[in-house]
Amino acid sequence: MQRHIIPLPTFTRILCSTLLAGGLFAALAGPDEFLGRWALTIPGGGAGWLNITKENGWYDGSILWGGGSVVPVSSVFFGDNDTLYVIRVRDVKRKDASGKVVRTQQIPEAIVARVDGDTLNLTEMNPHDDGDGVSRDEFSGKRIPPVPPAPDLSQVKFGDPITLFNGQDLAGWRLTDPNAVSGWSVRGGILVNNPVQVEGQPHKNYGNLRTDREFEDFNLKAEARLAKNGNSGIYLRGIYEVQVADTYGRRLDPHNMGAVYSRICPTEAAEKPAGEWESFDITLVDRHVTVILNGKKIIDNQPLLGCTGGALWSDESKPGPIYLQGDHTGIEYRNIVLRPVIK
Repeated sequence: MQRHIIPLPTFTRILCSTLLAGGLFAALAGPDEFLGRWALTIPGGGAGWLNITKENGWYDGSILWGGGSVVPVSSVFFGDNDTLYVIRVRDVKRKDASGKVVRTQQIPEAIVARVDGDTLNLTEMNPHDDGDGVSRDEFSGKRIPPVPPAPDLSQVKFGDPITLFNGQDLAGWRLTDPNAVSGWSVRGGILVNNPVQVEGQPHKNYGNLRTDREFEDFNLKAEARLAKNGNSGIYLRGIYEVQVADTYGRRLDPHNMGAVYSRICPTEAAEKPAGEWESFDITLVDRHVTVILNGKKIIDNQPLLGCTGGALWSDESKPGPIYLQGDHTGIEYRNIVLRPVIK
């Protein structure tokens, strides 16, 4: 018997009728109760983010699902009982017997949610790639409070500097995932990550490195050096990634060196060519960030609207570590010093 992937409109109708008939969700609120930004704890425990908007009478949405970037969703709509439906579409490559890709097919995934005050209760419905069956996972979200006004940084007081890396060993640091492989070591006073993969052998899952200590608001200074095409990142509180990547000579982009990954684009390109030391001066206060790269202010006290891909969690209210991304390519760091804000 030939199997078929259900087309998006048909899948949507079946999804709605099934959930409504089954009484999974009771009517709790009107559609506008879903508007705003939501911190998600996605299936498996990872960090996610959802934003539902209404403009010119249209509802729309964007999402962050664990890793990667914030991306728009395919559609947002509401059922008869004010249940929210978020549709995402992913591409699946169809191959013939020889392994040649003969076409790319789009498969819809649905996220269904109901709101209870500041809490979202969600279900992800994900069709299998071969069209045989649907996976279903429940997860939750919390409404993100409005971003406070931009702080007056001239009035912010900082405490004594804390040297996070002592230049001798990895004291005060550990992997974010204790089951990952560590590529981190100290050489000549420099913190080095060397994630070597051996051709013909299974891929090694190298780990990210985090501080044992956790912090709230602060100023952080650090230096980094990348090889050609290098890629790392400095995570503030474990949730906001300031990009560290070899992007010299590229157009401005929210994925370039010094950007808040996929969220805030630098105002100018201040990175150096690969192989040179790059200096970071980063200030995080009241969910606003300032980034000075190589002496040039490229992000000026801008609001942070949610976590970035790879965040340890999505809760922006809690303190967290500084963590350095080590699962991509090699990287070197030195002179990592933090001054906490004095409340």
